[in-house]
Amino acid sequence: MIELSDRIKSMEESATIAMSRKSRELNAMGKDVISLSLGEPDFNTPDFIKDAAKQGMDQNYTKYMAVPGYEDLRESISKKFLRDNKLIYSTDQIVVSTGAKQSIANVVLTLINPGDEVIIPCPYWVSYIEIVKLAGGVPIFVPSGIENDFKITGEQLQNAITEKTKLMIFSTPCNPTGSVYSKNELEGLAHVIENNSSLMVICDEIYEHINFIGKHQSLAQFSNVYNQVITVNGVSKAWAMTGWRLGYIGAPKEIAAACTKMQGQFTSGTSSISQRAAIAAMDADPNVLQSMIQSFKSRRDLVLAKLSTMEGVKINEPEGAFYVFPDISSFFGKSDGNIIIKNASDLCVYLLSEALVALVTGDAFGDPNCIRISYAASEEVLKKALSRVEDALLKLK
Repeated sequence: MIELSDRIKSMEESATIAMSRKSRELNAMGKDVISLSLGEPDFNTPDFIKDAAKQGMDQNYTKYMAVPGYEDLRESISKKFLRDNKLIYSTDQIVVSTGAKQSIANVVLTLINPGDEVIIPCPYWVSYIEIVKLAGGVPIFVPSGIENDFKITGEQLQNAITEKTKLMIFSTPCNPTGSVYSKNELEGLAHVIENNSSLMVICDEIYEHINFIGKHQSLAQFSNVYNQVITVNGVSKAWAMTGWRLGYIGAPKEIAAACTKMQGQFTSGTSSISQRAAIAAMDADPNVLQSMIQSFKSRRDLVLAKLSTMEGVKINEPEGAFYVFPDISSFFGKSDGNIIIKNASDLCVYLLSEALVALVTGDAFGDPNCIRISYAASEEVLKKALSRVEDALLKLK
């Protein structure tokens, strides 16, 4: 008999991946399932990036490389940080990994000992918790709410800090809420971080360019906390390169060196071809993304307009990423005559079976009153999906 480790048995499957899997299974059975569960742009990788990958193959970039990434890619990332974020990271402060998820895991595993506390504002991206648990850390949740656009304050952060606190992880723009921290809001957090010198912070900025309010703001811009912040980013979202698997960090040199050591034993460097493609993305003017960003904004507005007409659905206006995170708690206790909706998970199961629309329960993100809707789909698909959802919700009494 095979006995799996306690580590893997205690790990939860990613809720977003699980819902996507269920959608594929139903589609294979001939069901017309619309999946709004995965955070994957429906745009293709730009041709100039694909051309750079082809050129890399033709130039025989097919060998092992330095673990933290090609030097010229890290130089391009360094220039990108300065150009877009006004952040100065030298190449020895940058580590390229197989996606932002590995970047986050590298940092957590190099910083956290068993029993260390990690502050995670709610709602949060699903993998933060499991990565912290894998390292033996203790997640400390700081709830926000739709009334506050799902953002925490400096006072809330201070109240969560104890002598065991080692790290905080959050994202802006946020997955799952689409919330974007303003410069003033980040400055409020920075004052607290500065006064707790042993606290490190992972600022996940993977949705940086998908932002509908103008300039993105990075936590590391504040010089008083620069050495306490690890900035995480990647090419998956804005550049529609999810399958290329490439993320990176800008960090204090000691942490970058530790992450390189960790990665050297796990995966070594990420795909050589992905790295050649990423240079083209890093060197490109972000203004080339405006058409895609406008498409996402139009889709957001369409989704919000439709949801606003559904009685019992409470919404706010997300300012970035490609998600809405409505509060659907008014449906708890209601029934279609067959099943009773007790929580957001029940509602997602109901909508999958009744409306053939796959969404993700807010439980997976730390807010049991909400569900996540990804609008990384065409307007036609979104209209069809939301009409199905509305019809299904009207059956709940």
